[in-house]
Amino acid sequence: MSKGKFALALGGGAARGWAHIGVLRALEDAGLPPDIVVGTSIGAIVGGHFAGGRLDRLEEFARELTKRRVFGYLDLSVSGSGLIAGQRLFDRFDDHLNGLKIENLPMRFAAIATDLSTGHEIWLRQGCVNDAVRASSAIPGIVRPVRLNGRWLVDGCLVNPIPVSVCRALGARTVVAVNLTSEFGRGGILVDDAIEDIADEPVIEQTAPITRWNGRGALQLLHRQLFGHQKETAPGITSVILNSFSIFHDRIARARLMGDPPDLLLSPDLAHIGVLDFHRAEEMIAAGRAAVEPHIPIIERYLGESKPTAMQSRLFSG
Repeated sequence: MSKGKFALALGGGAARGWAHIGVLRALEDAGLPPDIVVGTSIGAIVGGHFAGGRLDRLEEFARELTKRRVFGYLDLSVSGSGLIAGQRLFDRFDDHLNGLKIENLPMRFAAIATDLSTGHEIWLRQGCVNDAVRASSAIPGIVRPVRLNGRWLVDGCLVNPIPVSVCRALGARTVVAVNLTSEFGRGGILVDDAIEDIADEPVIEQTAPITRWNGRGALQLLHRQLFGHQKETAPGITSVILNSFSIFHDRIARARLMGDPPDLLLSPDLAHIGVLDFHRAEEMIAAGRAAVEPHIPIIERYLGESKPTAMQSRLFSG
């Protein structure tokens, strides 16, 4: 159908990236698979599996995750440059992506990473798919940086959270982008002049030291320290870093999209999904489908046009 190349720009958003699976499934069901896929962070993971024809394996993996299994994949590293080494998880992805080279994929694919030394935006368009998606999703402070081609690389959300510009550079005439963190951009400025006694705020701190490694009890304490436990408990380290990263991500994404907007921006309803809720894949996949299905006729119309001037109207969906 397409008279011009159709690209999908998949944004970052940690666990919420499972919504990208729903978007891709809906497009496939409509007979509208993209010609180009570019992803940042979790968008690179999902996009790499799709471009390599391995999305079924990733979806099966995502749907089988439970809270216990998620924690089991976190090979904690207290002495390295990230809380998580990431080896267990990416060994699993390597099983999915084994032998796949970006340059040999049936469609154009790129993963976006950041050079930790220079801040340069790095487009990974050659080499092992798993290496590229691992570098693109190495969240600073959480996942250990990846050494590729003489560079230490971290998450691409630092420089290009929703890589529309890369889709254009790869020849796309129609670009659909997926934003997973739109609710972080809905806030304004709140001026709070009321000063309350902090002692009146009941906050439970989980700061007890681990004095003895006694199996399950120590693991439970470590889990609370990393992820938090109850609503009244101070957020865990990982939650603080990831939510701060999501706010930062949203600000950069809005600035980048103003300069190079997509033809259609999809924002799945994920405000109720935490950035660590990897075990809620079914809900997120459904949200991805729901975000794109009403706009299938718009995408078909764009792809049926012979000239890019017919796409002057930029559409944004919430």
